[in-house]
Amino acid sequence: MMNNLNFKTMKKSIKIMTVLVLALSFAAFTPPTEKLTVKNSSVTWVGKKITGQHEGTIDLQQGYLEMDGENIVGGKFVIDMTSLTVTDLTGEYKGKLEGHLSSDDFFGIANHPTATFEIKRSKKSGNSYTLMGDMTIKGKTQPINFNLEMNGNSATAKITIDRTKYGIIYKSGSFFDNLKDAAIKDNFELVANLEF
Repeated sequence: MMNNLNFKTMKKSIKIMTVLVLALSFAAFTPPTEKLTVKNSSVTWVGKKITGQHEGTIDLQQGYLEMDGENIVGGKFVIDMTSLTVTDLTGEYKGKLEGHLSSDDFFGIANHPTATFEIKRSKKSGNSYTLMGDMTIKGKTQPINFNLEMNGNSATAKITIDRTKYGIIYKSGSFFDNLKDAAIKDNFELVANLEF
């Protein structure tokens, strides 16, 4: 009876030790992360049309970089699409444009409240990294590359995105003829200032 009890206790201890060893092994192989300081980070956007442009801001919800020494080996950033604002207009026109950008003609924010960028790999050159990964906007995922400039705990990136790759074709000259001055350019730009 006593021997059987000792055997069960020893078997339970071995199971616990195995779980602990596996957990520690997994932790040892998980790259360290640099977590984004959201409140000190910002993203501005610019969208252009034939007759001019509009600009505004959008908030990051969260983000991190996975590091292997000085190399970026992964990471993910989540953009809060519900925070999208227009900064070059005021009053009624500001509200109308923000409403239109939130609608299904553009980002369909009611059904797609976030957008994400997930880093798959990077290439380092000095303080500059070419990030390669997947951008998801309006439920569609496309590969994208851009440069990230690191300076200590801060970083900047300028990202050009072709909206039509994400099904946003409203007044795109690539899809509609005879738009003339009403055409909106396919590409829009994001400028990210990040702090970790």
